[in-house]
Order: sequence, then structure tokens, then C-alpha cells
Amino acid sequence: MTLCFSPVGDAFRNRARKFPALINCTVIDWFTQWPEDALLSVAAKFLDEVEMGEDLRKSVEQFMPYSFKSVNQVCDMVKQRERRFVYTTPKSFLELIKLFKGMLGKKKSALLEAKERYEIGVVKIAETQEIVSKLEEDLKISSVEVEKIKVEADAQATIVGAEKAKVDE
Repeated sequence: MTLCFSPVGDAFRNRARKFPALINCTVIDWFTQWPEDALLSVAAKFLDEVEMGEDLRKSVEQFMPYSFKSVNQVCDMVKQRERRFVYTTPKSFLELIKLFKGMLGKKKSALLEAKERYEIGVVKIAETQEIVSKLEEDLKISSVEVEKIKVEADAQATIVGAEKAKVDE
């Protein structure tokens, strides 16, 4: 029979107090740190389903064990300086991979959303530019017509002014 307990938290300590036979009458195998090739293999398996380029995939797969080992080194430093145990378990490594996949998915969706907004904005700018060019053409035509009407109005105003002067006399 195999029982697996995580050493993190009070649950293991409480079970050991309530059931002393778990400690006295059993063989305890404390699993130590995973070797780097095992971490690399697990990272490769879980990141296999993530869509990314091969160069990037290899880099991320190699970074995962490095980061986990760095955390373990910091845990050892905390243990030496603070005399406090900080545990990293295989589940911690799996949670690291899960966190990476979740953050990558969120960033991808945010980038796709931003790209869509950008594309919509470019289309709207192009449409607005077409409308503005049409309005400029209409304005040029209208300004020519306005100039003709203005010339006619000025001519009419001079005629009316001359006639008004005659009427005033």
C-alpha cells in the first residue's frame, strides 16, 4: 500500500499525530529534487499542446527546469538564513507550467483582440479618408458655383445700388 502526503501545511503533521502508526510502522521515502532531465521531459510533455514556434518551444522547455531549480536554490537560502522551510513539490512544477499556459493564452487573446481593433481602426480610417476626399471634391464644385453666384450677386448689387441712387435723387 502506498500513501502519498505533501509535507506542505499542517495536514501531514496532524495526520501523523492522529495516526502515529503512519510514522512508526511504515517506511517513509522522502522524495528529493527531480533531476533536470525529468523536469525537462515533463515540461516538454505538457507544453507539447501549446501552439508556438519550435525555437521558442525549446527555449521555454529549457527555461522551466532552470526556473524551478532557481526557486529551489532560493528556498535553500531561506532555509539557511531564516531557518524556515519552503517546499517545492512536483505539483509546484506542474502549477508553474499551468500558470505559463494560462498567461500565454490570456496574452494571445489580448493580442488578437488588439489586432482586431487595430484592423477595424485602419478600415475606419480608410473609409473616413474616402469620405473626406469626396467632400473635398464636392467642396471644390460648390466653391466654383458659389463664386459664380457671388459674381452674379455683386453685379446685381451694383445694379441695385445704381438704381437706388437714381431713386434717392
